[in-house]
Amino acid sequence: MGKTTFAMKISEVVCKDFKAFCKEHGIKYSFFIEEAIKEKLAEEELRDDILDLKTLRKEEKSAVPFEEYLRVRDGV
Repeated sequence: MGKTTFAMKISEVVCKDFKAFCKEHGIKYSFFIEEAIKEKLAEEELRDDILDLKTLRKEEKSAVPFEEYLRVRDGV
């Protein structure tokens, strides 16, 4: 997998705390940021899935059993 540069501005306080944390724990900045982004993306994806589940749960009563759907689809 290739690497790319991603520049952004953050507050000086956050940057200082971030660098101190990474230094104390022996973590590379890029590794920490990449993992944090992946975790946040997964969290947001899960949140979207939960919202979809809540929305679709209302429609569950009108759902057709999967086996019946397959029979109708296949014309059996």
